[in-house]
Amino acid sequence: MIYSSVKAFQEEEFLFSEKFLKAVEMLQKDFGLERSIDEKLCQDKDGNPIPWYTYPAIEYISQFDYANKKVFEFGCGYSSPFWAERAQKVVSVEDNPIWFNRWKQEFNQPNLDIRWREEGEIYEDAILEDDTLYDVIVVDGKRRAECARTAVLKLAPGGMIILDDSDRINTSQEYREAVKVLKNADLIQVDFYGFCPMNAYTKCTSLFLRRDFNLQSKFEVQPINGWGNLWSMNRSERKQAYKKFVK
Repeated sequence: MIYSSVKAFQEEEFLFSEKFLKAVEMLQKDFGLERSIDEKLCQDKDGNPIPWYTYPAIEYISQFDYANKKVFEFGCGYSSPFWAERAQKVVSVEDNPIWFNRWKQEFNQPNLDIRWREEGEIYEDAILEDDTLYDVIVVDGKRRAECARTAVLKLAPGGMIILDDSDRINTSQEYREAVKVLKNADLIQVDFYGFCPMNAYTKCTSLFLRRDFNLQSKFEVQPINGWGNLWSMNRSERKQAYKKFVK
């Protein structure tokens, strides 16, 4: 049975518990997942661009201060303006001329450099074209194993490499090789499983951290409250929510 909205879903509440309906409502309102799926947009509930990573990964990386950091992406998309809003400089390489032209027109942040490179050695070698070291490198496009190999050569001290869709390692030799390359570089692998924008299923985004990883939080404490988190409420609201949905 498929429901067009949470309201229609709730009309069948006799089939579902109140706690379960609250969880569905949270995905709709706090995460903006329903709109993201229906409109095929990688955006949060307020319409801000977010990467096509899992929500847990997005919430984790969103805590850090990238004001003086440089980011390189193998694969351009909504993640590009997300990073450009946070980082000093973002270079994003795209191999599809149609998507390249769309993103060049749609994204116009002055610190975002979108480059078109043909698929093949030219694509993964794009990161080697100058002497820049990058604090964050995202492997989320074509030829991920080859991109992982060049990424480890250009990772700055204290930085991290993001490998999206890493759960494909279970069926793809390319992903097995990409993970092998990153782990052989003595990076620490942290896997973030969960739902993601635009999809009605879960996946995994993996972060590979240098052992001197030192990105600093923007906040006084870490972790901060996540989307839909009980502790983001004031004391009175939290007590009522706890009584209603937790006990």
